[in-house]
Amino acid sequence: MRKRIIALVVAGISLVPTGLLANGPVPATKATNADLQTDAPTQYTVVKGDTLWHISGRFLKEPFKWPLLWQMNREQIKNPHLIYPGDIIKLDRSGAYPELSIVSGGSGGEGGASGGTAEQAAGNVVRLEPRTRIAALGVAVPSIPGAAIGPFLTQPMVVEANGLDTAPAIVATEESRILVGAGSIAYADRIASTDGVNWQVFRRGRELTDPDTGELLGYEARYVGDARVRRYGDPTTLEITKAREEINRGDRLLPARETSFPSYIPRAPDKPIKGSIMSVDGGVSELGQYQIVTLNRGSRDGIEVGHVLASFRRGDVITGSGQVIDTWQTDLLGGLRSWWYENMETKAEEKADAKEASGESKKGGAVLEGTVLKIPDERNGLVFVFRVFEKMSYAMVMRSTKPIYVGDVVQTP
Repeated sequence: MRKRIIALVVAGISLVPTGLLANGPVPATKATNADLQTDAPTQYTVVKGDTLWHISGRFLKEPFKWPLLWQMNREQIKNPHLIYPGDIIKLDRSGAYPELSIVSGGSGGEGGASGGTAEQAAGNVVRLEPRTRIAALGVAVPSIPGAAIGPFLTQPMVVEANGLDTAPAIVATEESRILVGAGSIAYADRIASTDGVNWQVFRRGRELTDPDTGELLGYEARYVGDARVRRYGDPTTLEITKAREEINRGDRLLPARETSFPSYIPRAPDKPIKGSIMSVDGGVSELGQYQIVTLNRGSRDGIEVGHVLASFRRGDVITGSGQVIDTWQTDLLGGLRSWWYENMETKAEEKADAKEASGESKKGGAVLEGTVLKIPDERNGLVFVFRVFEKMSYAMVMRSTKPIYVGDVVQTP
């Protein structure tokens, strides 16, 4: 029998919203008909391979408004219930606001569970002999595609400035090899018999610096392989079971994390949050759907797993003649580029105020020579936060209406 955690909305049971989400300065507690897709179905049967984001998009123009359509309260959002293939999601438009409900495994019907009367049901009873039947366990529908985020859930990826200094290290290798790979033997210090058997091997990578403030947020912990304890001792003997790169003496070890794909409810933050895209997995400059990015905002800034942020292309800064002042887009100059935009925008506002005060500005006239203008930021996509650290987080690009670049702004939609 498939174990089922309470459904997102149990059919026939109403939910009392408490502490509902706010979307921006004006609280948004319910979805309206204007939020629905023009071709939103009256019901949808969940199939294998669906994601919550995909299902949300069938009903809503903005999938992150999913909790409003379910009329979920904050506790239900933080502890989401599960949807399984075969479940039927129904859309009710009869009330003042549209609302979703769920029927488990398509078991709904008129006139009772069997669709007929009790007498008819009794007449249809068939006695069966006991037999064994093997059935696959039900797998809950994930929020977003799991394959792309799997490595980012099982590997720490980001550490504090001294986060690896106290971790066990590989101190020697079999036959004193400089580099070792899968199947090789290595030796590590500071591993006790109570510390576990399975370990991941890391090497400290590049600094992660906030492009807006210059603050050092941490270091990338570059995953290079897996190891398993063969014999505890001083040093402990390890077998390298997987090598993404050649493993060196001095590489650090952290306990392996179990792979798990928690359920997320896509939603907008309930307060204004604004940050920047710091980097992208793979080092490409132009981003597309399902690529993984790092954001310079974390738990200390109010970011939570499941938050959806809108991305915006930073508008150029131009002179009065229309000449673009700045076109830098590289990671190396990202911080300087961000500072330049903010500095130019401030100067533009100061010049405009000064000209207005002196009576030099002309309503409806041409831009005055020497004026610096900041073109408004333009929305170009949505990103979904799936892992959060104190000072930064990982997100997946879920939608890109225009090219997205490192350095683009992310904020509460």
